[in-house]
Amino acid sequence: MDFSLIVPCYNEAQNVRTFFATATECLDAADMAYELVFVDDGSSDGTMAVVRAEIDTYRLMRPFGRGSFTVVRLSRNFGKEAALYAGLERADGAYVGFIDADMQQDPAVALKMMHFLRDHDEFDCVVAVQDKRHESLPMRMFKGMFYRLFNSMSELRIVANASDFRVFRKPVADALVSLREQFRFSKGLFSWVGFDTYVMPYEVHERLAGTSRWTVRKLFSYAWNGVLAFSTWPLKAIMWIGMILALVSLVLLGMDVYQNTVSTDPLSMSQMLMDVVLLLGGVQMFVLGVIGEYVARAYVEAKRRPVYVAREEFVSRAMPVAGELGSGSTSSADGAGARAGADLTGNGVGGGRKNDAVDVEEAVRQAVLRVLEAQAARSENGACA
Repeated sequence: MDFSLIVPCYNEAQNVRTFFATATECLDAADMAYELVFVDDGSSDGTMAVVRAEIDTYRLMRPFGRGSFTVVRLSRNFGKEAALYAGLERADGAYVGFIDADMQQDPAVALKMMHFLRDHDEFDCVVAVQDKRHESLPMRMFKGMFYRLFNSMSELRIVANASDFRVFRKPVADALVSLREQFRFSKGLFSWVGFDTYVMPYEVHERLAGTSRWTVRKLFSYAWNGVLAFSTWPLKAIMWIGMILALVSLVLLGMDVYQNTVSTDPLSMSQMLMDVVLLLGGVQMFVLGVIGEYVARAYVEAKRRPVYVAREEFVSRAMPVAGELGSGSTSSADGAGARAGADLTGNGVGGGRKNDAVDVEEAVRQAVLRVLEAQAARSENGACA
C-alpha cells in the first residue's frame, strides 16, 4: 500500500459524497495503491451508510480501481483525536495522511505533500499551514496567543497555525500509535515523537455544507488540554503564587511589627490574623503544588482506558494486479465477520501463480457478481420492508 488517507467524520453525510468522488478521482489518476480510512465518530445523520453506498458504486464503476476502503463506526462520539487514532491503527500505507471530509482541505494537496516526502528523504512529515486564515480577528488573536503561551510554557515547540492536515511516513504513524494516552493533543504528539517536519502553505476552501463543530468553548477546552498534556506549568504557577503570597504576608507582618514598635498605636488583631492566614495559605498552596506534581504524573500513568470503542467495521480491498496477493471485502459488525471478493493465492498462502492473468479476470468477474447480488438482496429487503 502506497498511501493511506485517514478521514474523520462526524455528521458529514452532506459532504462525504463529494469528498469521496474528489479523492478517488485524484488518487486513481496518480496510479498507485491507496486506501481511504473513514472513521465515523458517532454520527447521527447516516454518514456511514453514505460511505458504504459510495464504495459499492466505486466497485461497480471501477472494478480495476486501485483504491481500498476501510470504514470504522465508533460506538459514540469520542472526539476527533480518538477518530484520528482509530484511523492510524488501521492505516497500512507507506505514507499516511489526515484530511477532513468537509472539502476545506483539497485531496490534491495531500497528494502533493505525499509526493514531496517521496522526493525528499530528509523530511519525515509535512504539515499544512493555511496561507490566509478566514477567521475573525478575535479568533486569530486567541490562537496566536495560545501558540505563544504554549511554546513558552512547554519544552516542546509546535508549529504556529498548523492544522491536523498532515502527511507523514509510516514510522511516524507507528510512533503515534504507540502513544495510547486518553487525552490526546495531536499537535503536541507530533512534536513529542520528533522527526523532521516541512511546513507547506496551502489555501483553505470554504466548507461545502453544514457548519463547523468547533465552538469557542471547544477550542478553549482543546487548548487547555494541550497545556495540561505537555506542560506542568499550571502546577508550577500554583507553587510560585504560594511563594509570592508567603513573602507578601511576611512583608506585611514585618511592617505591622515595625509600625507597632515606632508608634504608640497598638497592633490590630485583625491585621495580625490576616497576615497569618496569608502566610499559611501560601505555604499550603506551595505544598499542594509539590504534591500535585507527583499525583498528576501518577494519575496520567495509571489510566488504562481505551482511546475509543469501535461498534462496526467494513473493509473493501482493491483487486490486486497480476502477480500480487490480494483479498476482497470483509465486513464485521458486533464481532461477526463475513468475507466476499477474490483471493488470488490459490489454496492458502502457498497457492500457485501459474495462471495469474486468468485468475485475475475470474476474480474480478466473481467480485462484480457478488456486489450485484448484494445490491439485489438489499433492494429486495427494502421492498419487503
